[in-house]
Parts: sequence; structure tokens; C-alpha cells
Amino acid sequence: MVLALIKTADGSDTLFRRDLNQHYHSIHGALQESKHIFIENGFLCAIGKFHPGIGNSAGFLNILEIGFGTGLNAFLTLAEAEKYGISVHYTAIEPFPLEMNYWQALNYPHLFGSADYSHLFAKLHLANWNVPEEISPHFTLEKIHGTIETYLPPPGSSDLVYFDAFGPDAQPELWTEQIFHQLCYGMSTSGILVTYSVKGIVVRALHAAGFSTEKLPGPPGKRHVLRATKK
Repeated sequence: MVLALIKTADGSDTLFRRDLNQHYHSIHGALQESKHIFIENGFLCAIGKFHPGIGNSAGFLNILEIGFGTGLNAFLTLAEAEKYGISVHYTAIEPFPLEMNYWQALNYPHLFGSADYSHLFAKLHLANWNVPEEISPHFTLEKIHGTIETYLPPPGSSDLVYFDAFGPDAQPELWTEQIFHQLCYGMSTSGILVTYSVKGIVVRALHAAGFSTEKLPGPPGKRHVLRATKK
């Protein structure tokens, strides 16, 4: 798998996968896209729903990510978990892990301005596959080396899903009613799913799988993003 390192509009990096003609993140700003979709409209929304009024008190959140990729979403979530003092168990499904030379070239830790973040970013990528590993006091990561098609999440095991697979034009097999049924089965009552795609086929598949959906304002370069809630 040959990838190209790309600098996006907000100064953060992304990678371009030539065989799929897909960027891992928005060229309009990788960092701000991930923060907007997955942190602001996902993580913070889930905290408000499952742990209202939380400050530094104990709380627990199970997150499932479809597409670990560059590790950016996990990295940002780790930082937020430490900030809010909430314990996160983060499961990520990834069939094509990045080779070390690619993830080491990404500038995400440097944007935080602390050597501690470089260490944590490396720990995310160096964590063993298919077993839970504690990355920080509030963040446990379990990377699953496989595909969502063959992964059946335990019932009620996810409060929040980051659906960040490559787009439905590139990988239509991942954006189906069947896949969303699997995810819905594995989510807690009123669990949340967030994704960047608002295509009609995606919305219809989510509705058929048992979700309600809402379009939300998107980050720079994108008009809308999608948040779905298990009925």
C-alpha cells in the first residue's frame, strides 16, 4: 500500500491512498475535521448524554471506531478523556495498519506542543493488536486487526461509534444496512454514531438499521455531517 503525505489547510497532515483515490482526512483541515465531527459532535455529545454534569468525577465511555487509520481520532479522544477525567475503553477496527514510517511522519503530536503527546501517539500505534492495552490512566485501547464485516460487537458494548471508513463511493460494502445493523446490535440504549457522510444511501441504510439521524453543520469544506442515535 503506497501512501503520500499531504499537508492540509489547517497545517495538520493527512495521508493519500492512491489505490482508492482517497484521503484519510479532509484536505481542508485534518485536525479541525476530526475535532468537529468526532469530538464535538460525538464524544462531547455522549458525555452530555451518559454522564451529564461530569467534571473530574468518575465516568466511563465505550467507543468503537471503524477505521483506526492514522490514529488521529483516537489521539484526540485520549486527550479529551484525560481533560474530563473520564475513563474510555476504545476499540478500533482496522484491516490495513499503517507502517511505522507513515505514522511517524504525521505531525499531530507536535501540534499539541508537548513531548508527552509524541510518546502517547507512539503508544497508540505500537500497542499490540487484539488485546486491550492501557495507554494512559483514562484511556484503554483495543485494536482489532480485521474488518467490520467479520466483527460482531457484543450487545450493548458501545456507547459511541466513530464511523470513519473510506467513503461510500470507494468502499460501498462498508456503508450498508447490514453493517449498520451489526453496529446497532452492539450499541447501548440511545447510543450515538457519528460520521462525515450524509449521502442518501447512508441515511436510508441507518434508518433501516434502527437509527434516527440528524444533519449537523460541517467543518470547513463540508456543508453537513451526520449524527445517528439508536432508537
